[in-house]
Amino acid sequence: MATLDWIIILLFLFCLIGIVIWVVKRGKDDTSDYFLSGRSETWLAVGAAIFAANIGSEHLVGLAGAGAESGLAMAHWEMQGWMILVLGWVFVPFYAHSKVFTMPEFLLKRYNKNTSSTLSIITLISYVLTKVSVTAFTGGIFLESVIGIDFWFGAIGLVLLTGIFTVLGGMKGIMTISVIQTPILIVGAFTILILGLLKVGGGGIMDGWHEVTKYAGNNMHLIHAKGDPWYDKFPGVGVFFGAAIIGFWYWCTDQHIVQRALAAKNLSHARKGTILAGFLKILPVFMFLIPGMIAAALKAKGVPGFDFDSNDKAYGSMVTNLLPIGVKGIVVVGFIAALMTSLAAHFNSSATLFTIDFYKNYRPQASEHKLVLVGRIATIVVVVLGLVWIPIMRGLGSVLYEYLQNVQSLIAPAIAAVFVLGVFNRRITPKAGEWGLLLGFFIGMFRLTLMIFKGSISPDSVFGMLLAINWLHFCLFLFFFTMAVMVLISMFTPKAGVEQLQGLTYFSQSPEQIAETRNSWSAVDVVTSLIVVASCVAFYVIFW
Repeated sequence: MATLDWIIILLFLFCLIGIVIWVVKRGKDDTSDYFLSGRSETWLAVGAAIFAANIGSEHLVGLAGAGAESGLAMAHWEMQGWMILVLGWVFVPFYAHSKVFTMPEFLLKRYNKNTSSTLSIITLISYVLTKVSVTAFTGGIFLESVIGIDFWFGAIGLVLLTGIFTVLGGMKGIMTISVIQTPILIVGAFTILILGLLKVGGGGIMDGWHEVTKYAGNNMHLIHAKGDPWYDKFPGVGVFFGAAIIGFWYWCTDQHIVQRALAAKNLSHARKGTILAGFLKILPVFMFLIPGMIAAALKAKGVPGFDFDSNDKAYGSMVTNLLPIGVKGIVVVGFIAALMTSLAAHFNSSATLFTIDFYKNYRPQASEHKLVLVGRIATIVVVVLGLVWIPIMRGLGSVLYEYLQNVQSLIAPAIAAVFVLGVFNRRITPKAGEWGLLLGFFIGMFRLTLMIFKGSISPDSVFGMLLAINWLHFCLFLFFFTMAVMVLISMFTPKAGVEQLQGLTYFSQSPEQIAETRNSWSAVDVVTSLIVVASCVAFYVIFW
């Protein structure tokens, strides 16, 4: 990092201060304004915010590291722009019509309070133990490899800076910085991609790609024969459908993503925002995964500067060795902003969940000022818990992104099943939603516990055979098992009344709601959505 690069980073910090001052001066002590930006955002801000909330240090470090480790195997989790369309076209109308702030709040209306509280607890635990601490952990690795600062200074500094920004700026601050950093992030990442291909190919982009596939492989593995170790880990079509279940949970039901869509000024802007995010979601494979493969190829060829000792440092080596002075500072600013917006999204969503789903339930008469204050305090608590958990995260293996997807494959199926059946089947009862979510979650956590003690479990035991099931196949099993349990319980428990279901399921929408949804989209929305889907299909055709 040269002096010019440090000056650019310093200017970025002053920009953050300016955004906070602007938000504080124009802001109101209002929950809608603090948690959902007053439901006033345009499609551009919504799309950028959804994309920015997704792109965190687990991509800069974990996804690039996965590319260096296993080629394109993890691309299935990134090529999901089509799944974001499901959020905008199918689920946002139900969330918007129900006027909810949170996903547990939606389940409260569709099922009952126990279902809502269960989802809140699951989500908060997952945010603290995986998302917040992992983002800080990988952020520390990235900043150490690029800027050269100590891991702990980087990780703690990132968390504290983001925590202060989130407490003071709220959703409006997050949406603002998302719009600023997204184009910088995209341009910077593609600059690294092109420079990397030129470097490994000796001056030719296509020559560079051939070199990358020779050293790093492909490993999409949808039709390869068994016996291949990568196929055994990412088996056949199971990897596609398993990734789809995890993707549905993440893109259509996870608070920190959906909250950005709910911040839109109306249904039309929410849908257009998800279409934009769908286009943007096609990019991370090229922004992070393939650069990780390039770094592995450069390392294999013995290129100076690429002797990293861990795949988690693959992307940092690309930034350090390929970018010229000045450009490096701009790109690092974009990446730091990406780390912050992703982390801030989790902080803000955690505060929203606690304030709306817990505190407001017990203090229904609390003023708007009090609720915003509680939200800020909740953010601070999540910041502290995330910091406490970071030392444990340092014990993770090198393939961090794969680890995250593995853990999420145990959380996602039950939540996905509850939302799918809840919206598309009126006959699913409140008790079915409650017990389906609980049972599915406990089964997932039971397997996670077995994974922790795997070394002491005999492969021939019942527990050993359970662990032997491929994690993607287990994800599929848990999803359909939860659905079957919900259908069975619905046969013996009281159904929800007509008034409770009004507007919350696909078949119980009012004529006014149907008309509002239909009037919110145009032919342009249909055509652009089809282009997103076609782009995803084209990727599989080309790289399969």
